[in-house]
Amino acid sequence: MARFFSKSLGVALALVIAGVFGTIAAVILIPEPHELAGPVETELVAGSPEFVRSMFALHGGNLYESNTIATLQNGEEIFPAMLDAIASAQRSINFETYVYWSGSIGSRFAEALAERAAAGIEVNVLLDWQGSVSMEDELIETMVAAGATVKRFRPIEWYTLDRFNARTHRKLLIVDGTVGFIGGVGIADKWLGDASSPDEFRELHYRVQGPVVASMQGAFAFNWLEATGRPLQGDLYFPPVADSGPLVTQLVYSSIGSRNVMHVMLMTALAAAQDHIRIGTAYFVPDEIAIAQLLAARQRGVTVDVLVPGKHTNKDFVRAASRHFWGDLLEAGVNFYEYEPTMYHAKITIVDESWTSIGSANFDERSFRLNDEANLNVYGGDFADQQIRIFEQDLERSTLITLEHWESRPAWQKLTDWLASTLRVQL
Repeated sequence: MARFFSKSLGVALALVIAGVFGTIAAVILIPEPHELAGPVETELVAGSPEFVRSMFALHGGNLYESNTIATLQNGEEIFPAMLDAIASAQRSINFETYVYWSGSIGSRFAEALAERAAAGIEVNVLLDWQGSVSMEDELIETMVAAGATVKRFRPIEWYTLDRFNARTHRKLLIVDGTVGFIGGVGIADKWLGDASSPDEFRELHYRVQGPVVASMQGAFAFNWLEATGRPLQGDLYFPPVADSGPLVTQLVYSSIGSRNVMHVMLMTALAAAQDHIRIGTAYFVPDEIAIAQLLAARQRGVTVDVLVPGKHTNKDFVRAASRHFWGDLLEAGVNFYEYEPTMYHAKITIVDESWTSIGSANFDERSFRLNDEANLNVYGGDFADQQIRIFEQDLERSTLITLEHWESRPAWQKLTDWLASTLRVQL
């Protein structure tokens, strides 16, 4: 009898422990639930005044006129522009990034930021804990010793377990509150060069000037407050910003505990497409709602082109998961292109010839529901036309995947793709 009770007590204790760890795992891994019950239905037409007003009112970002945006392609253009902006700083530098690794470009950024801090410029650096794990302490020490403030975002602590799986995936650099950078680039040597070899990432990043830079600063300040408890305010960070150009823009950013802002915003834009949807993304792992949204677009006769990495991918498991979901989309006439020269890491969505979204968000569940992301929506045909030309040039370097090609995958690959797809929420 004593042995029975002892065994029962052991089983009960094991169940309690399993329950505790199961609850912790659920808190850490399960993302915010979907807000949308299904694909968005709308009578809005992309680019119309009603569309612009609705996107402004519904999706959490002020609408700013009179901005300019310079498109920077690959590390060869991106890094010099960012480093030049840092070197020109006279008041403040705020920098938030996911990937920051050790290497030659990591050292150059650390030295550039340290130089400005030593000159008395306010320098704040926010590094995602997970994305900067491999960063050498010496780089942080270089910046801190010069007077910069460097914080790691959501490190592992008992009181951060509920936020551990929600990373900041944003890539924001704001200099003097007047010049901003946004896009997909990480601070790592893989982004060096001009994407001229399989070792150099294909990337798009953007230099922004105009009133919308204040919203980019606000997005940084939002996470800086969480990391430090210190609000940023005043002219040091939010100076008067002169009109800069013709572009109408809107910054949309998401964060844990908020609505699925990025997801709802992108689905609304796709629902308004009348002619053509172009999606360039490093990681295409959509949820069922996003798949249904693209299928609904095809039923309206909208052309849909999706550009993703090919064999040169930095995440084979994600590529496998992505492939699993292509079947219904291919049957409906969605065009999938795999970029051949190197790893394609850009993130861009273009609806018709009138609306473009650029920034850090991929077309995947993690960007939709888990990560802190920041995207800049640009309203107008001139900017869209420029991005379409770049997109079409990338398609020329890509392979079109047909339904027959997808169906002819070997059985082992289909099984691998299915297994990977079961983890799509975490990819």
